[in-house]
This record gives sequence, structure tokens and C-alpha cells, in this order.
Amino acid sequence: MMIDHIDKPYFSLSAYLKAAYGEKIYKIALDGGFTCPNRDGTIDSRGCIFCSAGGSGEFATPVSGAPLCADSATFTQQVHAQIAKAIQGLRYKKVGKKFIAYFQAYTNTYGDPFYLYALYRAALSHPMVIGISIATRPDCLDDDVLEVLAHCQSDFPDKFLWIELGLQTIHEQTAAYIRRGYPLSCFESALQKLALLSIPVIVHIILGLPGETDDDVLQTIAYLNDCHIFGIKLQLLHVLKNTDLALDYQAGKFEVLTKEHYLTLLISCIEHLDPSIVLHRVTGDGPASLLIAPTWSLHKKDVLNSLHRQMAEGDHFQGRLYPNTDIKKATI
Repeated sequence: MMIDHIDKPYFSLSAYLKAAYGEKIYKIALDGGFTCPNRDGTIDSRGCIFCSAGGSGEFATPVSGAPLCADSATFTQQVHAQIAKAIQGLRYKKVGKKFIAYFQAYTNTYGDPFYLYALYRAALSHPMVIGISIATRPDCLDDDVLEVLAHCQSDFPDKFLWIELGLQTIHEQTAAYIRRGYPLSCFESALQKLALLSIPVIVHIILGLPGETDDDVLQTIAYLNDCHIFGIKLQLLHVLKNTDLALDYQAGKFEVLTKEHYLTLLISCIEHLDPSIVLHRVTGDGPASLLIAPTWSLHKKDVLNSLHRQMAEGDHFQGRLYPNTDIKKATI
């Protein structure tokens, strides 16, 4: 899909959704009550080195406060009530009647398949939900989970199901440092399995990981350009309180990116990115109460305004440096 970006020099999620649905669509972040194999002792008990106690779900609304009800209708009503609460939390924004239910906290396919099926179905059955996006790990997509995803697709053919995979980097040395807990081959296997089900994949990577150069990050971008992914999230590294990453930062083992360095690297990533890949995120939201560094990232509007200004002034746009492309800026 080629979209006239109009206001952004890259293929943004907002542009993709507006083209598909004719209006601004918001994601509502949900917490399905999951944990993670990197926390419960299956792989490790410490989590990834950068991950907060909330499992990246500090802004998520809980949707599973009680065990799965024997009465599926009652469970669906409970989930719908929590979705309504999450929508109500957007009251300060001008919203329409269409939303994406985003299962964000921890690993959202790491659970009993019957519970997963009930939870996803409940969310998809909400009349204001146009689709669901499920954040998970490549090593938590076994055959039972894939069967659940396939059933949800067939049950709701008029809605979509996306999977978000936390890759962070292709470099095994960095992956070991951040305690990712799986090899790159596991990610590749997950992509193949999801492709067989025609499930779009969004990949998370982190810019500014300790020890990585700008070239290392661009190597990750080049690798993903060949993976036929639907979308990407370019996340700035945040140092959060009560994480092992914070201990290394406070010990002076690495420095976080400055705003200027981040914007330069981010623009380079966007210019090297396949123009057909949807950019779901170009920065990140670190909870103010937990964020140690970089504090400049708290001013998200300023970061985005600076990004767009620099890209306009330098005539930068997505795919400008992507190999073998004659794409024009106006048709991203």
C-alpha cells in the first residue's frame, strides 16, 4: 500500500489507518494478566535488563482481574467493561468509534490456550474494536498458540490480528547482554510460522543499546528490510528505576543517547527503511515516575516536532537510502 503521507515524511501508522478506515484510530493498551518466561524462571527470573516491573505495561488497563469465568458471556462482559474504561481514559482526545485493542504488558501469548482464545475473542467481539495487536516473544508461539490465532482470524474475518515481536537487535552479543533469552533463529522461525497464517508482524527494535554503534543499528534495519514485516517500532532506550540496566548506567558503564544523536540515528534508520514498512513508533513513552534517563525524552511533542522539522529541512524521507528504489517523497 502506497500512502500520500501529507504531514509526515514516512509511512506512519496513523496514515495507514486513516487510509484504511477514513478516520483517526487510537490504540488502547490492555494488561491481560500475563507474565513472561524471562521472569517466571522458565528462562530467567530477572527479565530483560531494561524491563520495568510492569513489563512495559505501565499505561495498560487490566482486563483480567478475575479468573476466567465458567460463563463465557460473563467473561466477555468483564473484558468489554475494561475496554470501555480504557476508551474513557482517552476522553481528553478527540476520538471516534473505532479502536485497536493492544495487549501490551509482558508476554501476551504466554498462557493457557483456552484463556488466550477467550480473551482475544472477547476483545475482538467488542463493537468498537476493529482489531487486536498482541505483544509477545518469538519463543512463545507454539502450535497451540498458533491454532488459537488462526481460529480468531477465521471467527472475525472483518477484523485484523497483528503480532508484535520484541527483537530489539539482531546482534547476539547485545542480545546476551540485555538477556533477551532467545537466538535470532527463533525470531526467524516465528516469522515463518506467522507468514503461513498471513498474520502481519510488527517488530520492536531499540536504538541506543549499550555497546551498539549506529552501523550496528542500521544492520538491524537492513536485516528487517528483507523479512517482509508489516510494521516496525523504533524505540529509544529508556533507563528505568529498579532495573539492572539502571545499575549499569549509574555505575557509568554506558551513556544514553543525546537528543541530537538520537534524531540523527532515527532519521538514518527511516531513510534506510523499506518504504512499504509501516512505522508504528518513532520514539517512546517512559513513565515519568520511573525514568532515570534520558530525561529529554519526556518532552515527546518536542522530540516529534524536532524530527519532522529536521526531516523537512534536510529533504529526508522514508526509503531515500533504501536499495534499488526510485520511490518519490510524495508517495510514501
